Amino acid sequence: MIALSKVAPELRKATARMTRFPLPFGSNWGRRLLRRLFALTQEVKPEGVRIEVPANGPVPLRVYIPDERKGRGALLWIHGGGYVIGTARQDDPFCIATARELGIVVVGVDYRLAPEHPFPAPLDDCHAAWTWMQAEAVVLGIDPALTVIGGQSAGGGLAAALVQRVHDEGGPQPVVQWLFCPMVDDRTAADTSLDAIGHRMWSNRNNRSGWQCYLGQAPGSAALPPYAAAARRADLSGLPPAWIGVGTIDLFHDEDRAYADRLSAAGVETLFTPVPGAPHGFEAWAPGTSVTEDYLRGARDWLRARLGGAEG
Repeated sequence: MIALSKVAPELRKATARMTRFPLPFGSNWGRRLLRRLFALTQEVKPEGVRIEVPANGPVPLRVYIPDERKGRGALLWIHGGGYVIGTARQDDPFCIATARELGIVVVGVDYRLAPEHPFPAPLDDCHAAWTWMQAEAVVLGIDPALTVIGGQSAGGGLAAALVQRVHDEGGPQPVVQWLFCPMVDDRTAADTSLDAIGHRMWSNRNNRSGWQCYLGQAPGSAALPPYAAAARRADLSGLPPAWIGVGTIDLFHDEDRAYADRLSAAGVETLFTPVPGAPHGFEAWAPGTSVTEDYLRGARDWLRARLGGAEG
């Protein structure tokens, strides 16, 4: 396992606490256990935000509506969990804070999970949520031209793939893509030399299991269907501006940097934000530290500026 001394000092206590209990991710019983634990996520008081669960959603959705609206922007948010665990509700703290601070509507999607529902089912659910947002724009009080697609980890991978699919289909486009430590390249999982590094919070063994469940085949195959892994797309030109953030000791750091570099080379305005000494998903499980607060503030400031620029 990566030495604790390589973790940013403010994140060490939380990192040590979290990594005492390795995720039993690679077995059916382990995934069932983790799903039950995620379902027990403690309810957060949505101060300044109203949470609605629409009855007409094509898939289960959580809609976060701020008391004070600032423009007509909106975010489709896709939770993480290696494609096999997690719920929209787990990101209540993040979505509530984002809706409140930016004054925008946030829609969280509960997509189906692999291996019971492999690709393209999870992506189809996210696409259905995106289509619903466009259809309900008047009811939600949002502008389809000011919508954002974002997500974390596997949710970031789904967000990046959804951006590509929406681009190819035409119609309303997201103004930007907002990707936190996105899981975009199955070829990372196929590189077994990474197993020995022991990345904290999300190892390459976990990564390989997640991709195997999602793809229904071993990761790293010569070819994949379109949108199965965002980094496999050859032509990234024409996609919306991207913000990509990831810790420097995150397993996904190198694949995320490579994806950001390819977006930039294709003419896509891209801001890559590496966080020194940060493990995978730290912003979700190490709240309150200056590292986390500075990171989230920077991410939201970037998004606020992009929505404001589009609005004007």
